[in-house]
Amino acid sequence: MPLTTAQRDHLERRLHEERERVLRAIARYNSALDDTQQDSAGDLSKVPLHAADEGTDTFDRELDAQEATRLTRELRAIDAALERLYQTPERFGRDERTGADIPFERLDVIPWASTRIDSGASGTHGGASETGEAMR
Repeated sequence: MPLTTAQRDHLERRLHEERERVLRAIARYNSALDDTQQDSAGDLSKVPLHAADEGTDTFDRELDAQEATRLTRELRAIDAALERLYQTPERFGRDERTGADIPFERLDVIPWASTRIDSGASGTHGGASETGEAMR
């Protein structure tokens, strides 16, 4: 069943909410990257106390970078969904592979979803590939 106007309006609001959430998270990561390694570790000296401390700091920065990358992909997916919604509203909420309607329940959880997940189908495209949303 195609989306109603009320459902489309709801999903537009959800997309904007999710976009703001992602932008805030990216801003936090950018701010953290602006801190020097010394500042972020709370060190008073420029000489690391132990090699493990330096390794831990590096590991934390790598995790932050990975999360920022994931968020950037999520932002691109959200922007693409908003573009579909505005440019071709009749395509919004339809599976990009099959053209079948994506259930509203799925879109309410992941409003930028571009594929449906059919129950019982193994190896379906869409779950984790919706920019890591399964990890959220």
